[in-house]
Amino acid sequence: MDPQTYTPENSDEVIVWRAITGTYLFWLVGAMYLIAPVIAWILLLRMVKRRMVDKVMYPLSKAQTTWVIAMAVMLLALVIGHLTHELGAAKLIKSSIGWAKGWALLAIFPLLGSLNIRPQLMYRACCIVCKHTLLLLPIFILAWGIGAPSTLYTSPLSIIGGPGPEFFSVSLYEIDPASGLPRWRLFTPWAPALGMVGNLFFIFAIQEQSKRYKFYGILGSLSMVLLSQSRLALVCYLLLGSWFMFIRLHRSPWLYFIASPILLLFGIFGIEVVEKIQLSIDAFKSARAGSTRVRQELANIAIERWSNEAIYWGHGIVERGPHLVEYMPIGSHHTWYGLLFVKGIFGAIALALPMLVSLLSLIGNVFSSKLSATAVAILLQLFIYTFGENLEILAYLFWPGLIVIGIAHKARVNPQITSSSKPQSSAILLPHDIPAS
Repeated sequence: MDPQTYTPENSDEVIVWRAITGTYLFWLVGAMYLIAPVIAWILLLRMVKRRMVDKVMYPLSKAQTTWVIAMAVMLLALVIGHLTHELGAAKLIKSSIGWAKGWALLAIFPLLGSLNIRPQLMYRACCIVCKHTLLLLPIFILAWGIGAPSTLYTSPLSIIGGPGPEFFSVSLYEIDPASGLPRWRLFTPWAPALGMVGNLFFIFAIQEQSKRYKFYGILGSLSMVLLSQSRLALVCYLLLGSWFMFIRLHRSPWLYFIASPILLLFGIFGIEVVEKIQLSIDAFKSARAGSTRVRQELANIAIERWSNEAIYWGHGIVERGPHLVEYMPIGSHHTWYGLLFVKGIFGAIALALPMLVSLLSLIGNVFSSKLSATAVAILLQLFIYTFGENLEILAYLFWPGLIVIGIAHKARVNPQITSSSKPQSSAILLPHDIPAS
């Protein structure tokens, strides 16, 4: 197929395509937080209907099944935490709805990877969003330059409920209280989240076949990372670039010719290098000393209260922190600390296990399959961001990456599917046609 003419070829692709390419339209009406859960559950119900009524068999890997079981454990931990701390039926229902819009997406979207959705279509859709970003960027910068209101309005859709009004507001820019400099979050709830999306779009842009759209994708994703002024986003961007460079050059003798003297010099001057790295890390943290302090205090409070009050199933809900952490929720800014505080050790295991299973399932094919290399890059990004964000809150933003992970797992149980293959027919696979993963 001509890389310039990707278009949806079935109803599932139409839904995914329009959900991604309509990002800025959904942002304008304040619906970004709602779109991902809606399409996730709609596509899942369609998938179940086809399986039960039309007898369509979908190839599912052990990794996809592990995600489903693990997120079910998340719901179990939520229920036990609420019952243990006697939080009441109202809070239990509210938290369960939150689970359906958050953690459940980490199971549903990889499962939807078994549908007839081409990864190339998703790469193109995200590059189009990057193109829209580049076109709108002068407006966002001009708004700050002329002193326009930073937030135009908050959508009435916020009455549906969500983590906060910032998920439904239309913001042109924001001012960092620590530095007084502008930052941009565009269609995300806060600036570091924009950096996370920028990294995901960078992964997709690398896979784009059209040079024109690849240019849009790389430049647009880099703009997102720089506009967010997120230190974690910049580090992740560099690591992802190094990952794809390694995948591309791993068979080149030049890679080892260059690496050998570097490793030799590191062995000679190792102590000095380690000291320089430590100084760089300290300077990296001091760039936003206030933010680093708050994050550390939130972590300390979360660990102390988890270990002393609710080791196994957690507290059930997030709690507002003290003035020391500027009243931010305990466990926020960190997935693992947040999981330990809210869902206990079982919640933390429920995220770590499917991530590890997915990695082990795909890592062996990264040199032979572009799709596996892309999926592992997405897993790498998600793991990095567990140390700076709460994944379940931002699942509505990085859901395209979860579908690609699911498609990569589908390719493991159906070797005919590759990142460069033509679209597969909607053939029905019988149980005996599905090889073990």
